[in-house]
Amino acid sequence: MSGASRKGRMVLMGVAGCGKSSVGAALADRLGVAYRDGDDLHPAANIEKMSRGEALTDDDRWPWLTMVGQELASPDGPGIIGCSSLKRRYRDLIRKEAGGPVAFVHLSGSKALIGARMGARAGHFMPTSLLDSQFSALEPPGPDEGAITVDIDQPLEALADLIVKKLEENSSWTTGSH
Repeated sequence: MSGASRKGRMVLMGVAGCGKSSVGAALADRLGVAYRDGDDLHPAANIEKMSRGEALTDDDRWPWLTMVGQELASPDGPGIIGCSSLKRRYRDLIRKEAGGPVAFVHLSGSKALIGARMGARAGHFMPTSLLDSQFSALEPPGPDEGAITVDIDQPLEALADLIVKKLEENSSWTTGSH
């Protein structure tokens, strides 16, 4: 099956700590597709850099974003990948590498809420000190990108239900229930 004909490919995007992994797992269950954490695709050098509290540069991100798009293009790839996709040019590269439509779902929240969530999570390489750089780099999707933006300040189940509803209304995603 070619990348362009795959049913439903999605990127859950947003700053670190917005809930991409939790939402991705919940959506994967509801939609019957695989979820992959984009952090697993980072080169070791990127993980080490972020672990030291150093923000990634565009040059650090390009190989990673290319791999995210290629994972989406693979016939055996996940239907959903969590990837910050902070800038439009990052999303454009992912779309290009995926070889077809990709639904972007922007998990949006306040810096205070996300900072509190980051502070409460354990075992993640991304320190809270990099949150400001994440918000500085963030270019929310424009209206012409066809992305879905949802406010994360709600229970996980309600958030997942809302995203599924919006996906069903969005022509770039097909859940198979149509």
